[in-house]
Amino acid sequence: MNPSQRFAGYAWGVTAWNVLTILWGAYVRATGAGAGCGSHWPLCNGVVVPRAAEIETLVELSHRLTSGVALLLIIGLVGWSRRAFTPGSLPRRGAWVSLILVIVEALIGAGLVLFGWVAKDTSSARAVVVALHLVNTLLLLAALTVTARAAGRSGQATYRWSGRWRLGFAAGLAAVAALGATGAVTALGDTLFPVRSLAEGLAADLASGSHVLIRLRVVHPVLAVIAGGYILALAGAARGFGDRATRTAWWLTAILLTQGIAGAANVILLAPVGLQLVHLLLADLAWIALVLLVLEVGEAGGLGGAEPSLQDK
Repeated sequence: MNPSQRFAGYAWGVTAWNVLTILWGAYVRATGAGAGCGSHWPLCNGVVVPRAAEIETLVELSHRLTSGVALLLIIGLVGWSRRAFTPGSLPRRGAWVSLILVIVEALIGAGLVLFGWVAKDTSSARAVVVALHLVNTLLLLAALTVTARAAGRSGQATYRWSGRWRLGFAAGLAAVAALGATGAVTALGDTLFPVRSLAEGLAADLASGSHVLIRLRVVHPVLAVIAGGYILALAGAARGFGDRATRTAWWLTAILLTQGIAGAANVILLAPVGLQLVHLLLADLAWIALVLLVLEVGEAGGLGGAEPSLQDK
């Protein structure tokens, strides 16, 4: 294995660790453990290691520790990229962007704690910050994916997209990011305003006097159908760009269809915590697959391959 491939393996490991950290953060939110360390950050209840901690404190503290490890791993990614790749190369730039985004991630998490936007807080400000938090998370995963994928190609691949494909992929990435943001708000509403039956939940969603977080829950499934259909069409069109793009397009299709089933089950079963985590994991995998598809189509274009039109599909 050459040095760039070893770096790529490390970058994929960092990506996987960040996915696990994201899932653990969702567990913290879903269980209401976000206030486990009080209003203190980076300390936990005013100390480094709290004694006789309650379970909520341990859950929140463990999430902070996994987030800290993620930061250290990305710092290592930047250091390694400086030795392995030339200035301006895509893996090196991706590593630096990842570092910036993980720092922003930490600052958003700190803001949630310091402003008290955790546990049972139902403020609109919390909903906005949670949505921004999710978008930043997706950008972080995208930067790590680009870093790993480009390094696996020795950082030498060139990428070219036609104007039509640039627009198509930009719309797809924006749609998935918006879907993720609304999903984060929906999950927050499910946590703060649980219901005892599907009928009760639907009635609350449509009631004019319901809290805004309840009434916004209907947005996510509607957007999921629209965005999901668009990404499936995009993946179908991208299969004309060679074997790599075709494999990734099929994986993306499979993940999206599974995600649709998980999303429906999440609604019917009233969002149990375990299913919420599965739903989020599939969302992260779909996002990573979409970013990979963008790169593989761009690489095929950079090699001068035939470029099917979006209208041809």
